[in-house]
Amino acid sequence: MVHQEALQVEREQPRAHVPLVSLSDVALTGIYEISKILTAPNRLETTLSSVVSLLSSFMQMRHGVISLLEDDGIPNITVGAGWNEGTDARYRARLPEKAIGQVIATAVPLIAENVASHPAFAPADVVALGASEETRVSWIGVPLRVGSRVIGTLTIDRVWDGRSVFRLDSDVRFLTMVANLIGQTVQLHRVVSRDRERLMAESGRLQKELSELKPHTGRSERKRVYVDGIIGESREIRALLDKIMIVAKSHSPVLLRGESGTGKELIAKAIHELSPRAKGPFIKLNCAALPESVLESELFGHEKGAFTGAVGARKGRFELADKGTLFLDEIGEISPSFQAKLLRVLQEQEFERVGGSHTLKVNVRVVAATNRNLEEAVAKNEFRADLYYRISVIPVIVPSLRDRRVDIPLLANEFLERFNRENGRDLAFNPDAMEVLMGCGFPGNVRELENCVQRTATLAQGGAIVSDDFACKHNECLSALLWRSPAEAATRRPMEIPLPVMPSVVTPIGAEPANSNTVTKLPLPLAAPQPLSPAAAPAVVPARPTALDEELSERERLVDAMERAGWVQAKAARLLGLTPRQIGYALKKHDIEIKRF
Repeated sequence: MVHQEALQVEREQPRAHVPLVSLSDVALTGIYEISKILTAPNRLETTLSSVVSLLSSFMQMRHGVISLLEDDGIPNITVGAGWNEGTDARYRARLPEKAIGQVIATAVPLIAENVASHPAFAPADVVALGASEETRVSWIGVPLRVGSRVIGTLTIDRVWDGRSVFRLDSDVRFLTMVANLIGQTVQLHRVVSRDRERLMAESGRLQKELSELKPHTGRSERKRVYVDGIIGESREIRALLDKIMIVAKSHSPVLLRGESGTGKELIAKAIHELSPRAKGPFIKLNCAALPESVLESELFGHEKGAFTGAVGARKGRFELADKGTLFLDEIGEISPSFQAKLLRVLQEQEFERVGGSHTLKVNVRVVAATNRNLEEAVAKNEFRADLYYRISVIPVIVPSLRDRRVDIPLLANEFLERFNRENGRDLAFNPDAMEVLMGCGFPGNVRELENCVQRTATLAQGGAIVSDDFACKHNECLSALLWRSPAEAATRRPMEIPLPVMPSVVTPIGAEPANSNTVTKLPLPLAAPQPLSPAAAPAVVPARPTALDEELSERERLVDAMERAGWVQAKAARLLGLTPRQIGYALKKHDIEIKRF
């Protein structure tokens, strides 16, 4: 290949004044520039047109054409310099049919120094190329190949001016290298095009299948949302319902994990009603509400005379739930000794009644629930690891209300409609009232939201609930006091709610406090307010204790009550006038470790 202008200057000028550009340098530069075009992310026709335009910079040529054969449903393409939509026919007219056919059939380049005298060019081809007796036109065609298969041609034509010297062998080698690069690029484009078409066809098939299943899926989702009173359209609740549909089909134990008030009992009932055991009984029991001796009798039953007051035999919850589902709420609160008894029943599905010796076999699916961190309890030896693995075969996380805040309007309207039906009213939420609900954290989750709606609706004076009707707008929300962080309590003055304190005299374990009317201005955390008579109201003190004094006082009272009660939470709760759950929350808040004896 020869850069014609460089050679002409070389012949006319002394060698000392014009630097000689070698043919290999010109070819290397051309290949480099063309490779950059071929690797650019453009449409194939645009890329090939740019290559033809660039070729004219490295070799003397008049026209260049790249023609691709039709392949696997991809139409043939004919492009030249300055290609655009609709110019294929013009470039295709410059292609000599017989010469192109020879290049494709033989897969070797074809060189015609004068197309007018070459046998591969018909008279019409000579006219199309603009050749005549006065105009000598030469033509070179090289095949575009992928492996041994020819996929098209690269052709150029040039007009000999009578002075230029052409090195056809060098030109053919250069064009062959360019053709090889073009062939690989075309092959890559076609592979990508086939993959894209295949993916689009697959996507269309999947969309068709989904559209065919869509009516059935819609009915299933509506049934799952409303069959058990589960309300919500958030992504979290939909994912939970989808998982319930899968979990319900098996007979494996399920452990529901989530905060208090998230509706774990509703989820357990939904699992039962969607399972093959739906025709069987659904029995539930709160494990934290009963002492160990009563819990054993409730779960396993007892024989007549097993203990004082057992005047007859009684079936336990396991027997009552035979061929059905047993829901054990707050399972993390059972004692270590009872955990071993429960483990045997879960493993063997057999037990003996209290005071009996006959072994009973049952077929029960256990769905347990807890708001405790059982993994931490296992690490502290507060919960048996073997029981943990037995009940946590299928863990299901129930999202908190703050994790599905978009469901608050749906839930609030449902609770308000229920209130209206029960009380013969016709209340509705104003937009500003709904903004108040959307801005609340609701640590008590759905249960707290329901209580808030009922309380506000009961006290609302007008025909609609407005933002000013909510207790939190008047600093009267008791739940806010229970869940307020120490930092917030230090910066915001709390309400003056008198609460009972532990009496100063020593009270026997199990006995009621001697002075239950003694009150203090230091509220015990997580405790509900106790109604007091006006006479029992506290006297006004000149100065309020600091937040640190309150914290120490609360913790000391809790520890002292637990010590006096032998670290039995139920007894300590009675000493302080609280419920077992409230004192449990208080112990967690102050990080007081429960001593086991």
